[in-house]
Amino acid sequence: MTVGNSANSDGFTVTPVTSRRDLMAFIKYPLRLYRNDQCFVPHLLSERKEFFGPGNPLFEFTDVTYLLARDARGDVVGRVTAHINHRHNEFTGESTGFFGFFECAERLDVARALLQATDSWLGEKGMTVVRGPFNFSTNEECGFLVDGFDKPPVFMMPYTKPYYVAFVEELGYTHAKDLLAYDCAYQGCIPAHLERFSERVRERTDIKVRKMDMSRFELEVETVFNIYNSAWERNWGFVPMTRKEFKYAARGLKPIVDPAVALIAEKEGEPVGFSLSLPDYNRLLRKMKGRLFPFGFLYLLLGKRSINRVRVILLGIIPQYRNRGIDALLYYETFKRGLEKGYTSCEISWVLEDNVMMDRAARRMGAVPYKRYRIYEKKL
Repeated sequence: MTVGNSANSDGFTVTPVTSRRDLMAFIKYPLRLYRNDQCFVPHLLSERKEFFGPGNPLFEFTDVTYLLARDARGDVVGRVTAHINHRHNEFTGESTGFFGFFECAERLDVARALLQATDSWLGEKGMTVVRGPFNFSTNEECGFLVDGFDKPPVFMMPYTKPYYVAFVEELGYTHAKDLLAYDCAYQGCIPAHLERFSERVRERTDIKVRKMDMSRFELEVETVFNIYNSAWERNWGFVPMTRKEFKYAARGLKPIVDPAVALIAEKEGEPVGFSLSLPDYNRLLRKMKGRLFPFGFLYLLLGKRSINRVRVILLGIIPQYRNRGIDALLYYETFKRGLEKGYTSCEISWVLEDNVMMDRAARRMGAVPYKRYRIYEKKL
């Protein structure tokens, strides 16, 4: 293996992305790698080009190099990023670098070469720990799938090859944190204990739950932004989002937000928590094979109303209102209002493996863990 421009006896090279053509090869590689996998859900190519483009405010504080492994014929056999999120290191006091967007053929030598290249790049920039996969942070897809390969991922959750876990462990990476996804399906009625508990919470706290007002979207985003950075401040891996970064993400999600399951909890008119659930558009994206045209947009147009599953992607309570049952109240309202819109199942994800409060709230709703993702790390 070489990090350069010529192949050697190993039959492949690892080189940095230096052109738009290279970047498109980087973006498209998963389409070929997973072409025979029925559970894989591709991103829209147009969305990926924008995500990796200069307009993403993430790059205002993130240094990144994109790496491609190519065989002797020039075909891509692997990819990875090495990146440094300077806001993460400022917030945590760490000198941690990250790898992400890891994909490779079932070849340990290719995986070794890609990850050695990320280690080298990060080490040269003074990092002492490498952690991943993060695409690019906890606000996007992260983790290698460990359990739950038999079902496709839901919207904005990753799906990875089973052999990745063995590869990174062979290469000296160790478990840093597991992330859980919970499955909850409607069993014909809302659990009675959840309804009773939620009513007691409502009476005891005088909390009102309302749906997001899409006609005041920018103001609602500002409200959620303020709760978000407060609610997640002490979570493992969390880095406060900049206002610009948060609004950029919100604009991308606006077309698919269903206000019936985008809820804000208020105490005397003041926001104290929120939950955001998104329709599982992966059920349509699987059929689109990464493209809106010529027929992909028809799947979106005609299939939108058939979506009967959501992902509970965010749920947060400001610190002074925690441990009062407001999380269960938001779950109940999501359940109740979602059923009225025809959603009969959901995934709650992701949840840190040691988040006892979230685990308790999810199980109170009747949800059970069914997928597990793992973050790895290694000292440099």
